[in-house]
Amino acid sequence: MPKVPAWPPKSAPRLFVEQVLAEGASISIEGPQAHYLSRVMRVTEGDAVILCDNVTGEWAARVTSAGKREVLLSPEILLRPREGVPDLTLCAALLKKDRFDLVLEKACELGAARIQPVLTRRCVADKLNLERARAVLVEAAEQCARTALPEISAPVKLDSLLRDWDGNRALFFADENGGEPAAAAFSAHPGPAALLTGPEGGFDESERAAIRALPQARAITLGPRVLRGETAAIGGMALWMGIAGDWAD
Repeated sequence: MPKVPAWPPKSAPRLFVEQVLAEGASISIEGPQAHYLSRVMRVTEGDAVILCDNVTGEWAARVTSAGKREVLLSPEILLRPREGVPDLTLCAALLKKDRFDLVLEKACELGAARIQPVLTRRCVADKLNLERARAVLVEAAEQCARTALPEISAPVKLDSLLRDWDGNRALFFADENGGEPAAAAFSAHPGPAALLTGPEGGFDESERAAIRALPQARAITLGPRVLRGETAAIGGMALWMGIAGDWAD
């Protein structure tokens, strides 16, 4: 007797949608996502598509209508509920577009809960297209099968970030001038956390002093080598996930 193929197949396309998903709902896909499904993936009626809504989780949906400009889908099976996310905020100084795109992509893959871009005196870039940044995060989540999207906020100046800091959240400050070894600091301060990394030129002395003056700040070192901004953000996040996040589970 021939084996019944698994459903949904592993090759099914995967999309995040804005609508909240529920069994039997009718989900309309338009614009670039419809083009992707109909023209690139060439889905037809009855095909499977994996949908995520960042609220309920991951669903197997069936195509009920496939047009050039609109694809209709009906969620059938909840495959996974929305994943739990470690309480880590990445406060990354704004970098040049391609380098900050890399930070966004890898922060999503690593499991960041939130991303807060920061403006410092030595930042080369001073603006961020939030719509485009969210698109980078969505694409990264789709590629690595996340069921949760990191929150991302508009860039804030460093002094504003420090002034409004949550007293219950540790701020691990990646200081190129040195500090406590990151692994030891992460182990000693479990709970809500944030990682602050600098721009291409690093923090200036007045900024460094202001950060260190924050009671919740913990100056850390990420090793004996000076790291680029994107490397510090990615490496620091990976280390935190391995010590205090969900990689150890």
